[in-house]
Amino acid sequence: MDKVFCFGEILLHFSPKVNSDFIADQNMPFCLGGAELNVATALANWEVPVAYGTAMPDNFLSKAITTNLSAKHIDTSPIHFSGNKMGVFYLAEGMDMKNAAVVFDRADSSFSNLQKGMIDWKRQLQGIGWFHITAISASLSTSATGVCLEALETASAMGIPISIDLNYRPKLWQYGKTTKEVMPELVQYANVIMGNLWAVEKMLGVTSTIKESAGCSIDQLNNAAKESMRELSVLYPKARHIAYTFRLENEYHGVLQQEDQFFISKLYALDNIINIVGSGDCFMAGLIFAIQQNKLPQDIINFAAAAGVGKLYELGDATHQTIEQIKKRMS
Repeated sequence: MDKVFCFGEILLHFSPKVNSDFIADQNMPFCLGGAELNVATALANWEVPVAYGTAMPDNFLSKAITTNLSAKHIDTSPIHFSGNKMGVFYLAEGMDMKNAAVVFDRADSSFSNLQKGMIDWKRQLQGIGWFHITAISASLSTSATGVCLEALETASAMGIPISIDLNYRPKLWQYGKTTKEVMPELVQYANVIMGNLWAVEKMLGVTSTIKESAGCSIDQLNNAAKESMRELSVLYPKARHIAYTFRLENEYHGVLQQEDQFFISKLYALDNIINIVGSGDCFMAGLIFAIQQNKLPQDIINFAAAAGVGKLYELGDATHQTIEQIKKRMS
């Protein structure tokens, strides 16, 4: 399979157990986080060649992290060592990233301080067969957005397929630009767009016919997705694949538009979910994996949805599922 390059901010995710007295106990577990790293970790676990680009300070911690990532068969050579701070977020175990309790400490991080011209994108993208970013990188700073745009322009000029996940983190958009001022310029390069009805509305201005999932039937959700995706494909004609997820209170499924056709995954019943963080990233990795293998559209959305729902039952930010486990869930 072609080598995938995932680019975004690496994070330390501190995740105290819910209702624990973690301060008195002096016990706050952490794991490596970041949407793009979660995708890279999943792909590496599925034996896809993958490189990961980010920015970190040059210190003992970053050296330990690169050693850990290399042991997972992730190419760390694109990592840029600069600045003085690594991004951090605090979220209790099992909580949603959109939860009001999430605390971000990412201002003035090495990644947010990246500047155009610091990375030689033509050199970094040699031999790369896929480039992946998320909207989170563009939410951090004007300069980080400029670096993302520089990378997308280069990847597009080199004929490299591009995927963009429209992760919406409202707490992060604090530098004076709105999502609708920033994201359309980036998404114009995407060949694969992932998100949901409401992220697409917030970031790209494609109005959803329904305002929330509560009280809606599966057919109503799917019809709203069809309308949204059709409008999105007109606005962004390079996007051959557009995929949305629906994680409801007790159900989960994914939908895919490939060119003019619409495909719906198996509907999964949800019970005793243990962790929400990273499910969308696992779905994104599933899309990339299946598209790269030239799977039929129905098989693409089935694999991505099975991967995404499986992540809901794993602790940590990145999946450890095998391909065999995902295929078993599909059947």
